[in-house]
Amino acid sequence: MIVCIPTNGNNGLKDTVGEHFGRVPYYTVVDTESDSVETLSNTSEHGGGSGYPPEIMARAGVEVMLCGGLGRRAIMLFEEMGIMVYVGARGTVSNAIEQWKNNQLAAATDKNACEQHAFRKHPEHHHKS
Repeated sequence: MIVCIPTNGNNGLKDTVGEHFGRVPYYTVVDTESDSVETLSNTSEHGGGSGYPPEIMARAGVEVMLCGGLGRRAIMLFEEMGIMVYVGARGTVSNAIEQWKNNQLAAATDKNACEQHAFRKHPEHHHKS
């Protein structure tokens, strides 16, 4: 399975899951069968380029995307690309993959979409200590 995690850097499995999947600088792509790891730069219009993150991931053969959260429009774009999305990922890329394998992440739906992302409002953030 080809799994993608939005990350803050390009340090592979040790990198941290990014808060805003569309605005992260990188996407870490892991093939869970071969254990290969690849880092893609965010070249979407969010990163000053063109297109959207689901398009970048689809070109890389991604089947599953794991993230902290995302908005309704993004969920629809991923569905159109045939990419399953799971929310609630935290920690490192390795942590996120283990959370997914252990069924600790929820499939993204309209009900668990981030309202802040839908309206471009970004309060201090979702995760309060």
